[in-house]
Amino acid sequence: MKKKVLFVCIHNSARSQMAEAFLHQVCGDVFEVHSAGIEPGKLNPIVIQVMQEAGIDISSNQTKSVADYLSQTFAYVITVCDETSAERCPIFPGMARRLHWGFPDPSSFQGTREEKLAKTRKVRDGIKAKIELWCAEVCPAACV
Repeated sequence: MKKKVLFVCIHNSARSQMAEAFLHQVCGDVFEVHSAGIEPGKLNPIVIQVMQEAGIDISSNQTKSVADYLSQTFAYVITVCDETSAERCPIFPGMARRLHWGFPDPSSFQGTREEKLAKTRKVRDGIKAKIELWCAEVCPAACV
């Protein structure tokens, strides 16, 4: 049976969506992966673009609410809010192991579209690296 993981953030429009997609790609044979937000928004189009650049299409993903998952049990609940919004990062009830991986929020990035893309690519690459490292620690024999 796969261990269930829930990535949580504010809007479920960027970081948690990227983390869900990367964990599914890297170690989907071991984990059943979900993501949600406390205030679900709209999927960030810049995030869609940078994920497509990485070979992952999340354009049909829907944002989801943490409330949709309150009746479920998870092995891990991982918040991906940055430190400036940590006070808004949700606390998910239950017996799950809680981890916090802080990443900047792409919706807060200022500048031209190219500058926002560059900053979002850094977040994407950071999330991917964190997922790969975590998978190597948690399930080294099973994950790619």
